Amino acid sequence: MLYLEARDEVLVRRFSETRRPHPLSSDRSLPEAIRMERRRLRKLQELADVTIDTSDCTVHQVKALVMQRFRKHPKSAALNINLLSFGYKNGIPLEADLMFDARFLPNPYFVPSFKALSGRDGKVARYLRSFPETREFVKKVADLLEYLLPNFVREGKSYLTIAVGCTGGRHRSVFIVEELARQLRNRKRAIHIRHRDENS
Repeated sequence: MLYLEARDEVLVRRFSETRRPHPLSSDRSLPEAIRMERRRLRKLQELADVTIDTSDCTVHQVKALVMQRFRKHPKSAALNINLLSFGYKNGIPLEADLMFDARFLPNPYFVPSFKALSGRDGKVARYLRSFPETREFVKKVADLLEYLLPNFVREGKSYLTIAVGCTGGRHRSVFIVEELARQLRNRKRAIHIRHRDENS
């Protein structure tokens, strides 16, 4: 049995921050309600196998402590990665955790034979790869993500949405997302790709 507790002043602050009423505070002050709760739960606390004081912990640290204490066979947490391409002209995706702007790259839209194609087409991909800045951009973003992803996992994040935008969302951003997916895939990562504006 696990019992979580925190200091009175911390509980008062948490209730104030969340703006949720304490279940025992209808006819008494919050500090009085917390003291009553402690009295009612004392016997339960005495029965607990493990007590964790969460006063100085973030929610992610509490999760890590619980997992460390109760997981018999530690394993690396899987991180679901959503790679999203989009066009700035249609608005930025509000669900994005990280966002990269590819509008500085040469635009295949202005090559007449590429205009109707997308960044997944081999001709467009070869065109974009021919520019050193494209290759360098993909490498630098992939390197940054390789650094960030383990830290997000350690912080307790289970999914991450990474968005790449260009003007229309049809060529450059689509190509960059496909390249990042290719570089980031491994057995511990679930990669999901969505090209929001590829056909708009």
